[in-house]
Amino acid sequence: MALTATQRRQRSLWIQGGIGIVVIAVLAFIIDWPAVVDSFLRFEVIPKLFPTILFPGLVNTLLYTGASFAFGLTFGLILALMKMATFKPYQWIATVYIEFFRGIPALLVLIGAGFLLPIAFQGLKLPLWATVMIALGAVSAAYMAETLRAGLQAVPKGQIEAARSLGMSHTRAMITIVIPQAFRIVLPPLTNEVILLTKDSSLVYVLGMQAINYDITKIGRDGMITYGGGATAFVVAGLLYLVITVPLSMLARWFERRSEQNSQRTSRKEKR
Repeated sequence: MALTATQRRQRSLWIQGGIGIVVIAVLAFIIDWPAVVDSFLRFEVIPKLFPTILFPGLVNTLLYTGASFAFGLTFGLILALMKMATFKPYQWIATVYIEFFRGIPALLVLIGAGFLLPIAFQGLKLPLWATVMIALGAVSAAYMAETLRAGLQAVPKGQIEAARSLGMSHTRAMITIVIPQAFRIVLPPLTNEVILLTKDSSLVYVLGMQAINYDITKIGRDGMITYGGGATAFVVAGLLYLVITVPLSMLARWFERRSEQNSQRTSRKEKR
């Protein structure tokens, strides 16, 4: 008797599940658990990392992420509007910027901001958080510009035409009608950009810093050297990053579900 499509799918899932269980069992058998515990789970080291890994570590990580996101969002919106402009030089400038900063590693941008800016602008002494904001914000702006441009283009053009017919200028219509709707559309990818910035903030150690400016990664690295315990300090640092990124991932999924529900409601209204 031939199996139905549903039965074939169920059988395939059972086979995949069985293979997965076998692989996990084999790995659990061959892993050297005492060595793993000795290298990654030395619990006596963990209390020594606190409260330093929270303050200034966690606080500085949040500061670097928040400042970079604010800078990147503002600049990214400007780039998106430039790329949508009818004035060709604006389009060329925005395109060159976006392609350049999407094509080079954030690490190089951090090094450039930390060491080249003071040389180029003699006497310029920015606080570390401002340097990180400029560097990571410049990179994230290139990505957010494309996201925002897609959101702006997703807003029906009829709304701008309606606003113009009511006497609004194009600038006012963009600020009061188009941009707010575009932000609601692109909230999920913007939330993902915050997650990427949180992880990129771990690169700040290349700039050198005083103890008050340490982030989670720097404190984890120093803790591994100072307190020993293998990579236990890095495990704790990784868990703190998860404390930040997991709720953000859940928020992004919630935004996606809400966006889908709004789209479905709009579609039903249009059919009526």
